[in-house]
Amino acid sequence: MDIAALSVAMAQNQVRTEAGFTLMDKVMNMSEQQSGQLNEMLGQSVTHSDHPSLGTKVDLRA
Repeated sequence: MDIAALSVAMAQNQVRTEAGFTLMDKVMNMSEQQSGQLNEMLGQSVTHSDHPSLGTKVDLRA
């Protein structure tokens, strides 16, 4: 393999590696944002019923 072909192969490998890291960074940022939004949504979804004992017990029959 000559030097020019080796140089091209190494450059292509470097581009692939950088693209992988960039994609991974974007995915991590997006998942952080989504987890923050999910925590916010779960914090807002707590509702209390009008009757204090309604929904506090579950009857199970086999």
